[in-house]
Amino acid sequence: MIEIKGLNVDYFGNSALENVTLNIPFGHAVGIIGPNGAGKSTFIKALLEVIKKRSGTVQFGGEEISEYKRKIAYVPQKNDIDLTFPIIVKDTVLTGTYPNLKIFRRPGKKEREQAEQCMAMVEISDLANKQISNLSGGQLQRVIIARALAQQADVFFLDEPFVGIDLVSEKIIVNLLRDLREAGKTILVVHHDLHEVEEYFDKIIILNKKLIAFGDVSDTFTTENIRSAYGSSLGNVIIRGAGGEQHD
Repeated sequence: MIEIKGLNVDYFGNSALENVTLNIPFGHAVGIIGPNGAGKSTFIKALLEVIKKRSGTVQFGGEEISEYKRKIAYVPQKNDIDLTFPIIVKDTVLTGTYPNLKIFRRPGKKEREQAEQCMAMVEISDLANKQISNLSGGQLQRVIIARALAQQADVFFLDEPFVGIDLVSEKIIVNLLRDLREAGKTILVVHHDLHEVEEYFDKIIILNKKLIAFGDVSDTFTTENIRSAYGSSLGNVIIRGAGGEQHD
């Protein structure tokens, strides 16, 4: 499991996360939800040591992240990708194999075949020789995910993967995440659309700087918890249990 104890994070001098403590078991698809500014992206970046913690500890399967890093793949928001860098799709995906290469070793036939398999998994093989700057939002998101797949990780962190993408890309990504979970992988996804929570995840973390709730979607995705996190920003939201409807 991912063990998080007393996590405190500051962002530009302000408290972004306060005393977050929870244990996330491996082998689940976990949605991270909360209002804008709740610290969702900050949360996963702090777990990955992309940004510094003020205090607290994080362990992956009892190990520090420095020992576990090769088993973790991170899919950042598309806005964080430098589209001015001249690189084509297949070479971008190939970079996902780098963490598992020995020092001074370049990718070989095995890694190139691996990259091709990952492109096929997200249906971008036909884009292999395209510059990433010429892709649509959905295509770019699939490239970033293919790069993460090429790492052959056990734990995947995705930061708002469904923002600004087409329905075809969304369906491909959702099906892929489902397949990864069924293969025993652990997936944590920062997500903004409450309507899809029950379909996409089996566990959820509800944040608003502090941990509001964590658990199975069927127990945790409740009107009370959502109101606690979002306050009046969603109006008179009612969530009608697992598999039910949500109204504003």
